[in-house]
Amino acid sequence: MVRSQAMETTIGKFAAAGGVGVETIRYYQRRGLLDTPRGSQGSRRYGDGDLRRLLFIRQAQTAGFTLEEIKELLYLDSGEDRARARHLAKRRIDALDARIAELQRAREALKRLVAECATDTSGPCPILASFDL
Repeated sequence: MVRSQAMETTIGKFAAAGGVGVETIRYYQRRGLLDTPRGSQGSRRYGDGDLRRLLFIRQAQTAGFTLEEIKELLYLDSGEDRARARHLAKRRIDALDARIAELQRAREALKRLVAECATDTSGPCPILASFDL
């Protein structure tokens, strides 16, 4: 492979490519999620593999995985423990389902309050009263 074709960049550009700040990169490094590359001539360089790993971390966070769970997923990726990866994913699905149910209950309660606010014009607005202002 021709070296110039591979991404090899500074921490600032690496962070920007991953949609995070430099301090987030450093935090992930302290947590053991990302390696700290050895610098040449005082400058650390990040490559394509580092970016793939960073994007994986960000996607896993979007799916609701904690950093500890992501660390485990990254470890599992180097092996073949599909059962453990599947267990973690199912546990995340259960947590998401619970959160969705909670949000749906909140949505329905708020819809009822909006309807009450629209029909009853006397006294304080039920929406505001429900928040105990």
